Amino acid sequence: MILSKWLATLLGGTLAAQGALAIDLTINDEASLKSAAKTVATTMMDYYNARDSANIPGKMDGTWWEGGSMFMTLILYWWVTGDTQFNAAVQEGMYFQKGDDDFFPSNYSQYLGNDDQVFWGLAAITAAEFNYPELDGQPSWVSLAQGVFNTQYPRWDTSSCHGGMRWQIWPYQNGYLTKNAISNGGLFQLSARLALYTGNKTYAEWAERIWDWSATTPLLKQKNWNIADSTTCGTQCTDHGDFQWTYNYATYISGAAYMHNYTNGTETKWKEGVEGLYKTSQQFFPTSGGNLILSDITCEPLGNCDRNQITFKSYFTNWIGVMTTIVPDTYDMVFPQLQASAEAAAKQCSGGDSGNKCGIRWTKQAEWDKTSGLEQQMAVLGVLSANLVPFKNSAPYTSDSGGTSKSNPNAGTNSSANKVPVLNTIGTGDKAGAGVLTVIFVTGWAVAVTWMVRGG
Repeated sequence: MILSKWLATLLGGTLAAQGALAIDLTINDEASLKSAAKTVATTMMDYYNARDSANIPGKMDGTWWEGGSMFMTLILYWWVTGDTQFNAAVQEGMYFQKGDDDFFPSNYSQYLGNDDQVFWGLAAITAAEFNYPELDGQPSWVSLAQGVFNTQYPRWDTSSCHGGMRWQIWPYQNGYLTKNAISNGGLFQLSARLALYTGNKTYAEWAERIWDWSATTPLLKQKNWNIADSTTCGTQCTDHGDFQWTYNYATYISGAAYMHNYTNGTETKWKEGVEGLYKTSQQFFPTSGGNLILSDITCEPLGNCDRNQITFKSYFTNWIGVMTTIVPDTYDMVFPQLQASAEAAAKQCSGGDSGNKCGIRWTKQAEWDKTSGLEQQMAVLGVLSANLVPFKNSAPYTSDSGGTSKSNPNAGTNSSANKVPVLNTIGTGDKAGAGVLTVIFVTGWAVAVTWMVRGG
């Protein structure tokens, strides 16, 4: 009896070391996907509940923006699974961080970037599109998304590059002289989604303005559908940081998909954008994963992804998965890769004492990459939830198709965020600072890239 127990213990340890305790997943089975997603989400929320800043709803340790992105991931999870166990935490965090109904809370506003704020806006519009439960006495989800839009579009900066959103908001910030893909792509996507949900053409006009402006810069090269991560004001947005990230592509692809739906397919530019950008995004499905498994190729092969970059695949898979409901003929293009990625991701969930903490290098498949954390869980939850989208057999709601969240086009207009300065001309300091940044771009961009998504 004692020998049998010893053998069982030894065998259990060996299996855990070999990754045999990975999450079991049958990719075409809804119940299996839901079970796997629940396991991953529960572990993610264990990390969330154990954080040092647990007394501040929605605030992560050392970062602010990531709370919004996690809630966005959980809202989709709720929609595709019906699991309500995390709703109270999502609602508490979203409302606590709403600021003046614009997700620009005074406690953090002095160091935020436009990309930080827009992720909370994208979480809010996601909640509106899926009729996520709202609480009495609180602003509607769509109005919170509108509040973000209303505080961001006045920051459209024509003092350099003839337009565009700066990465960071305040002149004393390191990224103030940078215009990057995620800040512009994020507002583009938010505008497109607001246009479709509300039917208000003003949002569509802004979406088109951002897309067209991006195409005049390296941020959106329509010739080869390449997205540069960033460019600088001092060069009039002619230089470019070319590290490639999944979420940059996904935010523009998703926005173009919403615009394609909004225009009823009458403007070919949007479908061409979806297809062209997704074709270029094939670089994120490397041969090491049989050209089917998603990888953030800039950092994963070297094993040096930071906590921000680890989350990027969650947004890519969520936005691409939902895209198939509003541009249905993209399904065959997208889902073989989403399915293969989910299967590989589940095999990576074989770490820790529990044997189901997830790594991030899905191309390694059964060999756990020895990393774990809330961000890894979020990435895997994203791809599992994306694979559940087809079982819903429905598209995001709009105000005309069953959406219950009520519009408030004036949301956020009394916000303190409207006091943010925007330069009308490029001053000497701007030019000098941009010159320094250009040198940094050329000689040390690999160092600067860790700032591309402000931890907040």
